[in-house]
Amino acid sequence: MIYRSPFPEVEIPVRPLHERVFEQAGRWPGKAALIDGPSGRTLTYAQLQDAARRVAGSLAARGFSKGDVFAIFSPNLPEYAAAFFGVSMAGGVVTTMNPLYTAEEVHRQLVDSGATFLVTVPPFLETAAEGAKATQVKEIFVFGEAEGATPFAALMAAGEPPPAVDLDPRADLAALPYSSGTTGMPKGVMLTHFNLVANLSQIDAAEGIETDHVLIGILPFYHIYGMTVIMNAALYAGATVVTMPRFDLEQFLGLIQQYKVTTGYLVPPIVLALAKHPAVDEFDISSLDNVMSGAAPLPETVATGAAARNSMLVRQGYGLTESSPVTHTNPKSRELRITSVGTSLPNTEWRIVDVESGEDAATGKLGEVWIRGPQVMKGYLHNPEATRNMIDADGWLHTGDIGRADADSYLYVVDRLKELIKYKGFPIAPAELEAVIQSHPAVADAAVVPSPDDEAGEVPKAFVVLRPGVRATAEALMAHVARHVAPHKKVRRLEFIDAIPKNPSGKILRRRLVERERARA
Repeated sequence: MIYRSPFPEVEIPVRPLHERVFEQAGRWPGKAALIDGPSGRTLTYAQLQDAARRVAGSLAARGFSKGDVFAIFSPNLPEYAAAFFGVSMAGGVVTTMNPLYTAEEVHRQLVDSGATFLVTVPPFLETAAEGAKATQVKEIFVFGEAEGATPFAALMAAGEPPPAVDLDPRADLAALPYSSGTTGMPKGVMLTHFNLVANLSQIDAAEGIETDHVLIGILPFYHIYGMTVIMNAALYAGATVVTMPRFDLEQFLGLIQQYKVTTGYLVPPIVLALAKHPAVDEFDISSLDNVMSGAAPLPETVATGAAARNSMLVRQGYGLTESSPVTHTNPKSRELRITSVGTSLPNTEWRIVDVESGEDAATGKLGEVWIRGPQVMKGYLHNPEATRNMIDADGWLHTGDIGRADADSYLYVVDRLKELIKYKGFPIAPAELEAVIQSHPAVADAAVVPSPDDEAGEVPKAFVVLRPGVRATAEALMAHVARHVAPHKKVRRLEFIDAIPKNPSGKILRRRLVERERARA
C-alpha cells in the first residue's frame, strides 16, 4: 500500500536555494536573522544577505566557479550561514563537516568531495590544516583570526559583486553532506537546489514557522536536520535563530530564558534533559512552547515527561540526510500521536515493505520504510552502486529503517534494520527496550545492543546511566523491563556506564558498544 500525505500538494519553485531562502528577506531587513548566543553578536537579514553576496564575489575573484566545492568545518555561528549562502550564490557546493572530526576524517572528506576551499575556527585550524594536506584545497579561511589562515571577514569585507551563474536547480548541487546510508563508510549525499527548495516548501506547509518565532540553533548546521530545518527553513520564514557552538545544558536553558526562545528542533537526549534534569527548574523557559524531536526515536515517557513538566508541545518528526531531510512530521494542526513520527509531508509518498518477501506489509505490521518525493537526493557522489542500492528504478528510497503504519497513515519508526537484535531468530528493536528502561525513575539514559550468546545467537544487553544520587541494581532494572515486554524481548544482560556514546545529532553510537561486547566474547 502506498501512503500519501493528508496535506494538499504544494507547488515547488524551480529556483536556486539562496534565492528561495532570501525571497522575503526584504520585508524585514533590520530584523535579527542569527544571534550568536554566547556573545550576542547579531546578523540582521540585510547584513546576512549582503555578507553572502560579498562572499560570493570574493570567492569568484579567487577562481571559485560553478560546481566547485567549499568545505565548512565549524560549529554553529552566524557567519556559517554567510559562508553557506555565499557559496550557493557563487554557484558552488557546500560540503559540511562534523567539527569533531579528526584530521584523518577531514582529509578523507576533502579528497572525496574535491573541495578547493575550507573555512574553520581557530581551535580547529591545526586539525583542518593537517587534514587539508595533499588535497585540492587552495586556501583555508577562519572565522575570527589565526596565524596560517585567511580571516573569513576578508571575504565579507570585499566589494566584488556576486558572479552571474546559470544554475539548473534540478541538476546542480547545493549541498554535499556525508552519510553512511544503510551501510558502509560515509558517502557524499548529492542534494540539488531543487531537493532543498522542495523540502523548504514542504516544511513551510506542514510546520508553519512564523516571523515572530525564535529558534534555538543547537543542532549542528553541518547535519542535515540543523541545516534545513533550523538554518534554511527559519531564515526563509523570517524567524530569528540563536546559535550555540556546542551543547551545554545550563547555557542552553539560559539562552532560552534570555532570548525568549519559542521553538526547539531538538534530539532525544536534550528532550530527556528537559524531562528529568534538575537544572531545568532553575530557569524560566516558559516561552518554549513548541518542541520537535528528530534524528532518533523518542521514548514516550520522555516526551510526555518533558511536555508535562514544562507545559510545552512535544512532537516527533522523521527524515534522512538522503531526503533533505524531512519526510514526516506530527503537524501542530492535526492530531498528535506522540509515539508516531506523524504523517508524510506534502508531495511525499511512502510504503512499509516486508524485508523477507519484498511485498507491502499489512497495516500495523513491521517492515522497511520506503520514501518517494521531490526531496530525495540525486544520489551518492562517486558511488553509483550505493545509489542503486538505496534508490530503486521506481524512485523509492529504501531507508533501512523499520517501521509500521496505522490505519490513519501515521508512521511509527521502530529502529534501524541493521541494528535489530536476533534472539533465537526473533527480531528485537533496541529502541523499544531503551524506551522501557528509560521509563524507570532511576534511569537517566540507556542503550541496548546485541551481545553474542552461544545458545541464542544474540541477547539484548543494556548499558545504563543512572540519575545522580540514585541507586538501582541490574536485577531490578531487568525485572522492570520484563514486566513490560514479551519474554523473548527481555534484557538479559545489563551494565552500568558513565555516559552513552552519541554523535552530535543525538544518535546512539551503538557500534562502539557492539565492538566492546564482541571484544569481550
